Amino acid sequence: MSVLICAYTEDRWELLVQSVASAQKQTLQPCEIIVCVDQPLFRRCAAYWADSAASTPPTRVIQNKFDGHLGAARNTAAEAAAGEILAFLDDDAAADKDWLDILTEPYQDERIGAVGGRPIPVFEIGRPAWFPVQFDWVFGCAYDGLPTSRGPLAHLIGANMSVRRTLLERVGGFHSDRHDDMDMCHRVAHIEGSEAVIYEPAATVRHFVPASRTTWKYFWRRCFFVNKGKVEAFAQMGDAATLGAETRFVWYTLTKGVPREILQAAKGDAHGLARTAAIIAGVGLAAAGHLAGRIELVRRLRRRCQQPTKQILDTAAQGGGPEK
Repeated sequence: MSVLICAYTEDRWELLVQSVASAQKQTLQPCEIIVCVDQPLFRRCAAYWADSAASTPPTRVIQNKFDGHLGAARNTAAEAAAGEILAFLDDDAAADKDWLDILTEPYQDERIGAVGGRPIPVFEIGRPAWFPVQFDWVFGCAYDGLPTSRGPLAHLIGANMSVRRTLLERVGGFHSDRHDDMDMCHRVAHIEGSEAVIYEPAATVRHFVPASRTTWKYFWRRCFFVNKGKVEAFAQMGDAATLGAETRFVWYTLTKGVPREILQAAKGDAHGLARTAAIIAGVGLAAAGHLAGRIELVRRLRRRCQQPTKQILDTAAQGGGPEK
């Protein structure tokens, strides 16, 4: 298998170095580690890992050749990889030593097409007391409501996921920069069945959460804009799209998360009500984002439909038309 790590900024340099080092120290070694970076970061990475190409496992640096960011970089890395199993690790995540061993074990079943693990948040300044664990997806981490044992999951978390190369090629690679992991999972499940996409929580990585991502502003923006963007992503998936995971999340969060936090408040947890409010606000913001995305999509489709009619009318007004 190949481990693929994509990066775009020098601001996370130390985290990137730690991420690559964690991939190099796996109990089950990959056949290679590929670090795919955007142009501004390429020279520094190429120089830093220049001597690692001949090491075991070999580590090589390549430059993102497609327009776009994370999804494009993952496509570049996947094209360059030699392994049949492609394991993706974020540049700000460090894998536990047995990560690959556990993550790839389900592939012994040929029916399995993609496997994801559990990213555990590592907070720069500590976890905010008001932040509900049901919304740890905001950080790109595992959240309350995910399965606690191995089983099918509609949407793996991109910081810690893998896929068979052949399946990734069949679905046309990653189709999105902002929702590339979700898009890939839905397309794989559509052609192979929902049982082909597996979540293995024992395969863990430590995902760094900077202080800038623990603010209310970051929370509300992620809740709103992620769900706004999902509308377009689902529209592009066609028949592969399904809102089942989103519906289950809302139901679980409101029926389990809210009562639990209210109970914690009743037991004396001063922040229980704050987390309750954050849950309700987060669900409301997600719904508002979805509605905004739907409105934007409808308007865009209307403009596309009106454009040919406008062109015909303009041509007729100018005395044009088909030759007789």
